[in-house]
Amino acid sequence: MWRWILRTPQRGSGKNVTSTEEQGQTVDVERFHVYDTTLRDGAQQEGLSLSVQDKLAISRHLDELGVGFIEGGWPGAVPKDTEFFRRARTDLKLENATLAAFGATRKAHGNAADDELVRALVDAETPVVTLVAKSHVGHVERALRTTPAENLEMIRDTVSFLVGEGRRVFVDAEHFFDGYRLTPEYSLEMVRTAVDAGADVVVLCDTNGGMLPDDVREIVGAVTDATGARLGIHAHNDTGCAVANSLSAIDAGATHMQGTINGTGERTGNADLLTVVANLELKRQRQVLPHGAVRESTRIAHAVSELTNIVPYSRQPYVGSSAFAHKAGLHASAIKVDPDLYQHTDPALVGNDMRMLVSDMAGRASVELKGRELGFDLSDSRELVGRITQRVKEMEATGYTFEAADASFELLLREEVEGERTSFFEVEAWRVITESHPGNDASSEATVKLRAGGERAVVTGEGNGPVNALDHALRAAIGTLYPEIAKIELIDFRVRILDASHGTDAVTRVLVEMTDGESSWETVGIGANIIEASWEALVDGVTYGLLRQDAERVS
Repeated sequence: MWRWILRTPQRGSGKNVTSTEEQGQTVDVERFHVYDTTLRDGAQQEGLSLSVQDKLAISRHLDELGVGFIEGGWPGAVPKDTEFFRRARTDLKLENATLAAFGATRKAHGNAADDELVRALVDAETPVVTLVAKSHVGHVERALRTTPAENLEMIRDTVSFLVGEGRRVFVDAEHFFDGYRLTPEYSLEMVRTAVDAGADVVVLCDTNGGMLPDDVREIVGAVTDATGARLGIHAHNDTGCAVANSLSAIDAGATHMQGTINGTGERTGNADLLTVVANLELKRQRQVLPHGAVRESTRIAHAVSELTNIVPYSRQPYVGSSAFAHKAGLHASAIKVDPDLYQHTDPALVGNDMRMLVSDMAGRASVELKGRELGFDLSDSRELVGRITQRVKEMEATGYTFEAADASFELLLREEVEGERTSFFEVEAWRVITESHPGNDASSEATVKLRAGGERAVVTGEGNGPVNALDHALRAAIGTLYPEIAKIELIDFRVRILDASHGTDAVTRVLVEMTDGESSWETVGIGANIIEASWEALVDGVTYGLLRQDAERVS
């Protein structure tokens, strides 16, 4: 277990300071707003679709994280969002967050009290309403097809009506930065109008995501000086600067930050709320979530990934599986002495872990640290560590990869430490036949011959592909002896051709991911035949799964 001392420079000084948690600070949610828009703006990501049940489940996770506000969607405009707010009144019990409904200012030349969509915001019965409003003259004239003066009246009328209905109003100033650079006087007047009508916060939106940090800092500072309004930031990531732009706005005085979990959103996404929060708390010593809540970041990130059906980004800052992963032998040697040498912070502060990746770049320190991670003390086994290191290098030279297949490495490590391969059954042979008839889908039949529990089994399985058929046959052959296999499920299957110049004769690498419902693991197989490689990965995956389930080996 590593002992960490967090050393992060305090802004404006060269001194080291302790974390906010060590200082025991408490957070005032009104002093700084952490506003999540995963359910609304984040849901605009290509390929992402959330059911009402998904939205309710994600809201509960966001509340556990301790965000101040959850933007649930656009009632009236989106039927699913209308249903969400209806369900939320009885099904959603929030302890930390306040629910916000999103909508737009009334139509031109109308009346807010009579506008159907504005009325839907009242009917949503949320304490907070967030209004999107135009702050860019070009958008007012070409998108709204009205005059700049009427746009200001739309803002004034809608905000004052909602405030009169007992709602707290935040205003999203759409395309603010682009509009400010063209006609700063009008953009400033838009902010003043919203505040005079009763808006609590005006959120400056980089809607097209084209801004850079220095420009954001300068403009937010200028708007603060000119209006005295409470400002927020809503940044998109089209320049790759959404997080940096959010931090720059906050440096310049913004006290309301909008973002999404895992940075979801249209085009290249929104500011990743978790990254911004971690930077504020761990690098700026500015606590913006309830005490200790930032430690839930990794868990919440993965939970939301599951609900949105988006594979977690392994290199996501702070919470990605590779965020604190080390591969090079040089790094491992240094980390063995002091983890601070190659990590910018303690991964435990965001609920993540340090990982050692074993590959052909591995040195003895990498293998020793990985062994310790898996529960093996190899510190006094120099010859064994050397043998494992050499074996890894030789196997990776033929196409194996262990950095993406921890389970295969653990089986290799156990074999070297224990002197024999972990095995719950002994395979004699296997065979697959795939048959196709015109007009019908191809089907596969696999036969597996193996010994387990002192008995020989010859079992046939059918599937919608050769690997599926092999999986069925293997399960049928050992399922009675090892009922634990019922908990093991194959969830991912990836194929890589290692030498494309050889065409269909190339060596194939297969990575298989399995789960027991609590965690997942990956195994690797190599072969000139794709089915051969798949079978190797499949057998290792099942073997590792039975090992995890503490299955008793039947002799």
